[in-house]
Order: sequence, then structure tokens, then C-alpha cells
Amino acid sequence: MPKKGGKHAEMGKETRAQCKRAKLEAACSPSVLSFENPDSLFGSLISPMKEEVFFKEYWEQKPLLIQRNDPLVAAYYLSLFQLSDLKELCSQGLYYGRDVNICRCVNGKKKVLNKEGKVNYMQLKKDFDQKKATIQFHQPQRFKEELWKIQEKLECYFGSLVGSNVYITPQGSQGLPPHYDDVEVFILQLEGKKHWRLYKPTVPLAREYNVESEDRIGNPTHEFILKAGDLLYFPRGTIHQADTPLGTSHSTHVTISTYQNNSWGDFLLDAIPGLVFDTAKDDVALRTSIPRQLLMVNTADSTKKLSSLLRRLADHLDHTRELRSSDMKKDFIMHRLPPCLGCDSDSLTPGGKLPKIDSKIRLQFRDHTLISVEPDQENADEIRREMVYVYHSLRNRRDTHMMGTDDTASEDGTAQQTHGLRFPLSYLEALKQIWRSSTVHVKELNLTSDEEKENLALSLWSECLIEVL
Repeated sequence: MPKKGGKHAEMGKETRAQCKRAKLEAACSPSVLSFENPDSLFGSLISPMKEEVFFKEYWEQKPLLIQRNDPLVAAYYLSLFQLSDLKELCSQGLYYGRDVNICRCVNGKKKVLNKEGKVNYMQLKKDFDQKKATIQFHQPQRFKEELWKIQEKLECYFGSLVGSNVYITPQGSQGLPPHYDDVEVFILQLEGKKHWRLYKPTVPLAREYNVESEDRIGNPTHEFILKAGDLLYFPRGTIHQADTPLGTSHSTHVTISTYQNNSWGDFLLDAIPGLVFDTAKDDVALRTSIPRQLLMVNTADSTKKLSSLLRRLADHLDHTRELRSSDMKKDFIMHRLPPCLGCDSDSLTPGGKLPKIDSKIRLQFRDHTLISVEPDQENADEIRREMVYVYHSLRNRRDTHMMGTDDTASEDGTAQQTHGLRFPLSYLEALKQIWRSSTVHVKELNLTSDEEKENLALSLWSECLIEVL
């Protein structure tokens, strides 16, 4: 809890000066993370732990605590988010529930202290100081560019959405009761200290969030204090609770989470329909009728028959080069962060030379694109031809990232959509050429005419997916 009359009591006095200080702090705190590529980013995030050891011994298995005593790391973590940022952020128009939750753990239960409508900074500070309430700030990467950079690279690394929440808790207080989550969790301690207790999962690799009572969880398997610059990882399903100990004014940490609904079970639900559709084209057994009244009365014979058909699907899968998983892939591309390219990245536009037949081209943003073969979405005829779709996330909206599954339209009424291009199936091999090569000449693309080659290159260039060398 901030000391009355101390430096935190005057936090944010003169907004412009504060912004300048924040920029200066960031400039004076060189990044301890490597943004060269997604692999180097993750490696530097968990340093000194080796990546191969992490995935062999910890990922989805047990918690990892990395305690550092490095002023450079602590300074960099502090630049990601701090208590003093709240005044400026509140002036941008935050709302209770959507952007901020105010809560406190009381008798093992979460008590939400949200007001209605817009967040008032003075009221927020009053709840923090007097009610010892925790401030939960949703998806700070919408406002903090360095978190945007980190999470965008992690989404490339994991191939899964990566969200974050900041938790600011005053001393002698706890925001949330013991609970487990349905995500893989990385905790970065930004300010102060936090006392953590972890417990053995009651539901390993849980698929949903749940609160657990104290009498059910037993004794902690791990108990420790996180300090600024420390990192903690634990798998989904790990029961945990944390409080800010007395003697430290407050704790600020960011929870970076990933792999929600990204299991083999989820992938099977997505891939099986396409597998059945493709297999049924060649296997008459899948095209025979189901028994009369099967939809009314299930029988042991029909269950046995279904088991046999599933084995035929498995046999077909052994000879399938790639699975058609369109929904999970498109959902990821549609909702992930756009590339973080600096101040002008929100208005990415084509630039440089136009591609011609003699041009040499190179793919850009490989990690932000996917190629999918699907039935023609624009043809309503009974016979739907297969088309090639190139989807990308270059024009996704950072301000709506991870803000709920029902955000199909933004506040200004703009519908959220999957961005990309549509080509005839005959373009597939040429597209694969571009995706597989470091560089390629337009005239060497695997298409029948120069016009098609130029049109393909121009279409990709117009979406900023290629550059002309």
C-alpha cells in the first residue's frame, strides 16, 4: 500500500511530465529480451533456463521459478507497467469490467468492487489505498508497446493467442482466492514483492477456470516470494494464490498466458470433419446409410460399426499429407496481434517498387500468414469448387486483442473479419514456392502465363505480404 505523503501519493502529478519520464525510463532500461526472432525472444524470456530443458522437464508438467538479482532485468520489467501509469491510462477512457476490475479476496471468495461506467482515477486510488483492493488491468498490450512486442513474438513462437493481465495489490492484501486457470501462465514480477503458494492440481491441464476451497487443496507444493525481475511459470490447472506481504508498499506483476483451448482434443474437433469429408470421397463405407431409427435409438451394433469406421479414418490418416484444420487456424489469425513495427504499424500500406515479370520477390511476415484450401466461400452453387485462401493478421486491431470472444464488431461498428486473398486452386503450387523460398523470381512461379504470375505477385504486394528486391 502506498505510504501517505510519499512519492506514490503524488503519482501522476503533471501527466505530460510523467509520459516523458516513462519514455526516458524505457530508453534508459535497455531490453534484456532478444526480439531478433520468436525463438530468441522466448529463450531470453526464460533465461538462464535452456529452452530444451524447459519443454522436456517443465512445460505442462510442473512450475518453474527463476529468481534473478539483476538490476537491468528489474529496470526493464518496471518499464513494462507500473502503478504510476494508471493516471495517464485512466485519462484515455477506461471502463470497469471491460478494462479494469477492482477486487479483493474476502474469506476465501472473490469480492468485486467495480463501479459503473468509466474508471475515475481518484476513486480507483481510493479503493486501492483504503479498501486494499487489487487492481486487475485487462490486456495491457493494447496500451503498452513493449508488451505488444513481447506478446506478438510469443504468438509467433507458440502459434497460439497470448493474452496478459496486470495485477496491482497493496501490502497486506490478496486479490483472488485459490483457483486454477485453463492457460499456461508466465508471471513477470514488475514492482515490489509477491508471496506465492502453489498446490497440486485437482484437474491436471484443466480446460476451464475454477475456484478451489482451502480445505480441498491441502498444503502448498511450492511457497516463495517473487521480487522485481523474477519470473514464474506454471501449467494450466495449477492451483495458486498470492498476496502482497507487509513491509512492501505494493506489488505489480503481469500474467502472460497462452494455450487456451489449444489441446489435441480441440484440434481433433476441428480436423475430424475435414478428414471425414475427404475420406468419404474415396471410401464407400462412409457413404452408406446409417441404420433406420439410429437417431432415435442407439444400439451396440451401431456403436461397433462406428468404431470400425473410425479405424478406417485412422488408416486414411496414415496416408494423408496434411490435416485440414481451418477453424482453429483462422480463429488464431483473425484474433492475434498484428506485427509490432513501431509508431506507424497501425497503417501498414504497400510500398516500394511494383512487382513485374522480371522482379525478384521475398515473402514478408511469414509468421503472420497461412495458406488454406477450402470450398469457395463466394459461390453459393450446389457444387462448390475448392479455392486457395491466404489469410494474414497484418490489419488486425491491437485495441481489441483478447477482449472477448463476442467482439465481432468494435465500438465504431466496424465488423471484425479475416483479412486475406482468394485464388483458384491452380495457384497453390506457386504460393507454396513463395512461402518455401527465401527469394523467387516472378517469372519462375509455377503458373501457366506471365499474366497470372504478375497478378499473383501484385495481389500479394497489395496486401504487404511480399517485397520487391
